[in-house]
Amino acid sequence: MKTALILLSTVALLAGCASSKSGDVYTRDQARYEHTVRVGSVEAVREVQLEGTKTPVGGLAGAAIGGIAGSTVGGGKGSAIAAVVGAVAGGLLGGNIEESATRKPALEITVKLDNGQLVSIVQEGHAAEFRPGDRVRVLSGRGESRVSRY
Repeated sequence: MKTALILLSTVALLAGCASSKSGDVYTRDQARYEHTVRVGSVEAVREVQLEGTKTPVGGLAGAAIGGIAGSTVGGGKGSAIAAVVGAVAGGLLGGNIEESATRKPALEITVKLDNGQLVSIVQEGHAAEFRPGDRVRVLSGRGESRVSRY
């Protein structure tokens, strides 16, 4: 049981380490790179979800916990079969738990640029951050774009 708690704690800790996709957070690799800045007005904001991470960690931890739990059922061959079934079920459940625990609220922000072009960008956030009519900057570089207040 102690091992199961340690594995579950590890999954929770790793899930909390997921990087942010907010318009206000930059990775270390994004520092010192030039970004093109375009200015415009928010046309629409829609709340969406960013799917959670799907790493092997959740499935492996779930499989380990399920296997340990299953091995305590019965004895002999029954115990071995229960351990295998527990590991498979735990792996599936662990992967699903990781994905749902790391899912994040996000925004689909549609911006009408001053040049008339319409662009849409998805980033982490909450609806109160941007409203239609707000003046914003769209920063683009290295294959990524983000919206920030002007």
